[in-house]
Amino acid sequence: MVSPAGSPQTPLPVAVLVSGAGTNLQALLDTVHGAEAEIVAVASSTPEAAALKRAADRGVPTAVFARSDHADRRARDAAMADWVAARGARLVVLAGYMELLDASFLDRFAGAVINVHPSLLPAFAGLQAVEQALDYGVKVFGVTVHFVDAGIDTGPVILQGAVELPRACNPGEVLAALRPIEHSLLPEAVRLFATGALVADPRNGRRVIVDGAAAPARDARPKIIRLNW
Repeated sequence: MVSPAGSPQTPLPVAVLVSGAGTNLQALLDTVHGAEAEIVAVASSTPEAAALKRAADRGVPTAVFARSDHADRRARDAAMADWVAARGARLVVLAGYMELLDASFLDRFAGAVINVHPSLLPAFAGLQAVEQALDYGVKVFGVTVHFVDAGIDTGPVILQGAVELPRACNPGEVLAALRPIEHSLLPEAVRLFATGALVADPRNGRRVIVDGAAAPARDARPKIIRLNW
């Protein structure tokens, strides 16, 4: 799982799949778009997605691939993969995309599909992750950006961030706290991928590490989150 290096002269072409408001898409448009990456396509599973307007406002081509317009999910995903590939995308980002991708789509963009998920995976995978975490009674909530594989939120982790909310009691409160983390981590993951900084750990094929030679120096000391009891 090695990310292809881009260059300042040739930003990495990126497609973004969306289903809703598109705040993570906006974060990408406001940061890496036109720099390390170029968003060349935005596809949605629903025509009502506000994210489509965000893309159109920036001149990014958009298309809708509703499940009802195709014989089955496999056919829909094949059509979407064709459209994305025709626009030259080399990385596919799921930014609030609320559909499972067919295995043939993932095979076509092998090692080049990433997702942002509102939990510290592997905890609370799948739908309603925040609700799952609240029901469990956790005090630390988080965001994971990970590579997508054939499982449900089981792909190798790229970046994670957390926030301490010891008294949180409703999903809206937690999601509002997580949103800035999402808007920071997802563009950073795209930037690292585009610059060739993501490599598989030779000691553990599931672990993604950041190549220090290809990315800015970071504090390597362990980060400790203190819990309020």
